[in-house]
Amino acid sequence: MKKTISVVLTAILTLSLLAGCGGKTVSGTVATDGSTSMEKVIGALGESFENENSGVTFTYNPTGSGSGITAVSEGRCDIGLSSRNLKDEEVSNGLKGTVLAYDGIAIIVHPENTVSDLTVEQIAAIYTGEITNWSEVGGADGQIVLIGREAGSGTRDGFESVTGTKDKCQYRQELTSTGDVITTVAGNPNALGYASLASVKDTVKAVSVGGVTPSESTIKDGSYAVQRPFVLVTKEGAQLSDVAQAFFNYAMSESAKELISAAGVVPAF
Repeated sequence: MKKTISVVLTAILTLSLLAGCGGKTVSGTVATDGSTSMEKVIGALGESFENENSGVTFTYNPTGSGSGITAVSEGRCDIGLSSRNLKDEEVSNGLKGTVLAYDGIAIIVHPENTVSDLTVEQIAAIYTGEITNWSEVGGADGQIVLIGREAGSGTRDGFESVTGTKDKCQYRQELTSTGDVITTVAGNPNALGYASLASVKDTVKAVSVGGVTPSESTIKDGSYAVQRPFVLVTKEGAQLSDVAQAFFNYAMSESAKELISAAGVVPAF
């Protein structure tokens, strides 16, 4: 009898050790909320994480960076998603940002627009109203229609920070998602907009900036000027659930790098 008990206990111990040696799977729900620009990369990571853990449900609520930061602060999601660095007051309020990747902000025009390159200075002059016609930057005669993102957008914050145009842009339209910006620019030959490089489709044209084409290599080496971070936002000192922590660890692991790169952004680690 004692021998039987000993064998059973040994088997249980062996199984426990195996479960703790990398083969452990988790279950439950991981809720993320925030940046619409991070949809492609966070979607790829979430899908892969679900595939590796059959008991996991991964959710992503594309509300914009500001809303995602608020959501994690108020405990309405596990991990917030921001396409800008946290502000000092957000850090002071107990939030922590971990940079997942770097994304280029593409400056986009209608495919028929003959302008193929703009300097940061020209972009700033256009968005602040100093330059109003495409002919002033080598294009055809036409009033430039300025398209941008809504207040609180990480993409907008990144764009305005790089170009030095914060609170100075004279937008014709302020839209609530990356997809809306792309669709609007694609439908107007005189439009100028900006969007996450990872989300740009062939319905629009990304111009080079200062002679540098936006790409993974030019973002990684820093030569493409208009870029910003993709940030995972959590509460400082607060413990994530086991499943949320497992996803966070997975997203920041070596095995996730290929998925991040395939999503069109540059891993930060």
